[in-house]
Order: sequence, then structure tokens, then C-alpha cells
Amino acid sequence: MRTLARSDLKDDYLCKYASLNPHPEHVRDVLFQTHPFFDPRDLVQVKYEMLRRVIIDGHSVEAATAAFGFSRVRWYQLRKCLATEGLVGLLPQSKGPRRASKLSNEVVTFILQTMQAEPELRMTELPMRVAQRFGLSVHLRSIERVVARSQKKVCPKLVCRTYPFQQQSGPGSIAAGDTKPCAVRCCKATTPLLKNTVRVSRRPGAVPAMEV
Repeated sequence: MRTLARSDLKDDYLCKYASLNPHPEHVRDVLFQTHPFFDPRDLVQVKYEMLRRVIIDGHSVEAATAAFGFSRVRWYQLRKCLATEGLVGLLPQSKGPRRASKLSNEVVTFILQTMQAEPELRMTELPMRVAQRFGLSVHLRSIERVVARSQKKVCPKLVCRTYPFQQQSGPGSIAAGDTKPCAVRCCKATTPLLKNTVRVSRRPGAVPAMEV
């Protein structure tokens, strides 16, 4: 492993512009370990070379991030910064949110549409999807809140459970495939009323009531 020769002057400049890598030991890329031109203490150079390994050299994002000590989500963020701002975008930014913490409608729509299109997709994979699409770092908890809010605003607002009961006959009976306008005003969709299905309130201790 390469032994770094400390340069107080360079360290001072890197510190001045918040570009001193706090964990140079995490950079395990071969060039940074063997060639003096590549300095693992230089955070901007490390970020740039990590991006170049994938975009130019054709390495996988997973392999590159493992070699340079970054997460995959961070790689997609840096790619967007480089594309929109150039090398300046790779400079460390001041701490704190750079934009409103509330997710935009576009991101929320993407999350909900992705879940609808891929029902088997795990919730823990959604932050990576958002990073790939928008270059944003979104905490899993934020996505969970978005999903929870959407379930309150769109169909179904109640939990569907199946209870055996005697099928009614006559004009008001329920048949498989029947639909009824959703009770939520902001939703224009219709909810299917399946045979032997009742709607149950989320409130603890609520008595199930049959839909007719």
C-alpha cells in the first residue's frame, strides 16, 4: 500500500476550500495507491476519477464506489453535479439543505408510479431509484412518509378485509366486478366492490360495516 507523504502546504489549501478528504484510507483504487499524481487526500480529484472510471473506463458503479469509498447514491448525485455545474459542482458544499426538504411533485409522482409498476420492488430500493433518476439523496423515512400520505389521499383510504356473510339478493346486492365512486373527494378513481368483501375502518375497535 502506498505511504502518503504529508505536505502541510497542500493540506492547508485543501482544508481552506474544504477539499481535504477526511478518509483517504478508504480510497483503494490502484492508481491512487501506486502513482504520485493521484492524491487520495484531494477530495475533488477522488470524486472526478470515480466518475471517470464509470463514464469513460466502463467500470460498474458498484465497483467504482467500493474502490473510492463512496455510496452508489452519492455517485449519482455527483454525476448530476458534474453534468450541470462542471468541476465546480464537485467542490464540497456548505452544510445544510441546498433546497427545500419537501419532495417535489415530480419526485413524489415518480415514487408512486414506480411502486405501482413494480409491486415486488422493496421500499429500501427506492432511494437508489430516486438518485438514479434525479440525482437526489432522499432518506428512506421520507419516502415512507410520502407513501403513507398518498394512501390517505387516494384509493383505497380504508383497509379491505374479507368476511363471510350472507349474500344479499335483489336490486341492492353486491356482485363481483361492481364499482363505486371513491369516498375520497380528491380521487376520481373507482374502487371495486368484490363479492364477500367489506370495508373496515382503520380506527381501533371499529365495528365492520358491509358496503351495499
